[in-house]
Amino acid sequence: MKKILTTLAAGRTVLTIALCCMMTSQALANDVTVASPDGRLVVNISCDGGRLYYDAMLDGQKMLERSALGLKTSIGDLTRDLTLKGQKSDAVSRQYRMRGTKASRGNYQANTLTFDVENKEGRKMSITFQVSNNDIAFRYAMPRQNVGRREMKRVRILSELSSFNFPDGTTTFISPQIGPETGWEQTKPSYEEGYSADAPMATPSQYGHGYIFPALFHLPNGWALVAETGVGSNYCGSHLSDYQAGMGYTVAYPDPGENNGFGSDFAAIPLPGETPWRTVTLDNSLQPIVETTISYDIVEPRYAPSTDYCPGRYTWSWLIWQDNSINYDDQVKFIDLASVMGFEYCLVDNWWDTQIGRDRVAELSKYAQSKGVHLLLWYNSNGFANDAPQGPRDCMNTAIAREREMKWMQSIGVKGIKVDFFGGDKQEVMRLYEDILSDANRYGLQVVFHGCTIPRGWERMYPNFVASEAVLASENVFFNEGAAIKQPFDLCLHPFCRNTTASMDWGGIIMNKYLSKDNKSRHTRKTTDIFEMASGLIMQTSVQCVAMQPNNLQELPQFEMDFLKALPTTWEETRFIDGYPGRYVVLARKATNSKWYIAGLSAEKEPLTLTLDLPMFDPGTTLTYYIDDKKSGEPTLTTLKTDKKGKAKVTLLPNGGMILCR
Repeated sequence: MKKILTTLAAGRTVLTIALCCMMTSQALANDVTVASPDGRLVVNISCDGGRLYYDAMLDGQKMLERSALGLKTSIGDLTRDLTLKGQKSDAVSRQYRMRGTKASRGNYQANTLTFDVENKEGRKMSITFQVSNNDIAFRYAMPRQNVGRREMKRVRILSELSSFNFPDGTTTFISPQIGPETGWEQTKPSYEEGYSADAPMATPSQYGHGYIFPALFHLPNGWALVAETGVGSNYCGSHLSDYQAGMGYTVAYPDPGENNGFGSDFAAIPLPGETPWRTVTLDNSLQPIVETTISYDIVEPRYAPSTDYCPGRYTWSWLIWQDNSINYDDQVKFIDLASVMGFEYCLVDNWWDTQIGRDRVAELSKYAQSKGVHLLLWYNSNGFANDAPQGPRDCMNTAIAREREMKWMQSIGVKGIKVDFFGGDKQEVMRLYEDILSDANRYGLQVVFHGCTIPRGWERMYPNFVASEAVLASENVFFNEGAAIKQPFDLCLHPFCRNTTASMDWGGIIMNKYLSKDNKSRHTRKTTDIFEMASGLIMQTSVQCVAMQPNNLQELPQFEMDFLKALPTTWEETRFIDGYPGRYVVLARKATNSKWYIAGLSAEKEPLTLTLDLPMFDPGTTLTYYIDDKKSGEPTLTTLKTDKKGKAKVTLLPNGGMILCR
């Protein structure tokens, strides 16, 4: 075995690549290694007995045990009888700007290794690993190749062997994939199931269909976040299988029953072609997990924005007032509320086509614009994938219908759409997402998806994409008290998994004390006012729902009103300060106006006292401080000064929050 020492550009880590120079028709035990720029993270790829594996070390400690690689395709099995045929190492340096994510600038530096493999029938494939500090990304590529006398220009990817095999003792923060044609009006799967909290890996998934991306793992010596990115019309969405001892979790493709049984449960690509990226973020601490931008670092925009899309806040009657509020007069009340608060948008939810009518919606849009507000309109994605009866229906499922509808929306000044009820993760459904986004861009419409899959790099790929629900969101806080009780856990978990990989439309900063229109009946909200206000900073999306009600204008303290009026939604930078998934979280975000906000949430059962390290402020800086009073529990506005070391001591009440800003 010959070792080749390759030195990359000045200041970069030395990359050692060990290859077997002698290649025969039989599979050999070849080993290839690629390290991160800082040298801490090392990925080892091996070909053992004709099968491909990889593992990962961080600071010399094993973080990812031997995990499988390979594809089964329509032109050959590329999971076994493989031989390494060649390799190429390189480095990637990429800077970019973003709109509407946790950071407005990206600076991606990685070392790459692409190696070619061939099976005993001569079928070819390559795998590229890109390793940045704390992030591993890999994907497969297949060239055009001859099968017999025929040149293959296309291929079906039938299954994927890629696995993630974590050390024994790892626990999980993961959410189960549910089966097709389930849930209300057969609208699932829609990524709206609960999450585990430090559960053993061997625990079977609740519905027997594995687990969704992203998936967070607590290793004996650190943390791992597994996800995928770069999925559009080019591929199906994937998820993780159940855990298998010795194998870990394997990439799984959609269930055949998704999308009402229509479409393929595999992916189809032209040749040459590539799969999406699989990503793993690793560290001893949670900081790189929360701050990672890998979802955006390795994808490219699919098209240019047709206009400068405006971030902002929106009001939403449906969350508390429900279907009966979708009438002209009630929508005027929420437009007026948005206007008083200085919010940019008002969302008109389902049934507006029949309960208000198109002519009056045009009139409503004109009224909103006279108040400095623009409408967002709700749509059913189509009429086939589920039985959801809400309209408008059959307006988003074909190019002809979208063209007619979006041209009309543009003519009356509508600025965005919320499209609901999709049928799963098949490639046909992913194509519908992309088609809606692309067509909407031509008409200057921003897009939010609900009842949907998780975004996979979409904020960068599609510049008019805002966010997806893909979470057990705020509407469930309204529907049942159990979800209200669990809300603090959920919102203390998502910054570490669901919301760290993609924007999330949680669906509302709820300021009513009771989950009712009269604010006196039904069950109570279980969180404090400060918790809700801080959640608007913790939950990241560029168009944020502030689910205030008209009665809140007379009920809320003025300082709460003033905070919500100034609530930012776009960020220059995000930093992890402290936290543990499902228990508590403290984040620092620098708004695009250069103002820093430090927000904290607690789901603990007892008061939680923290000493926060705040290097973004000079020692002795006086900060504006929103906190729940320790004795009364009432929301309080005061000040807090950092100490000589730039630290600040705070106490969060159970289900409470805090905000520091300057």
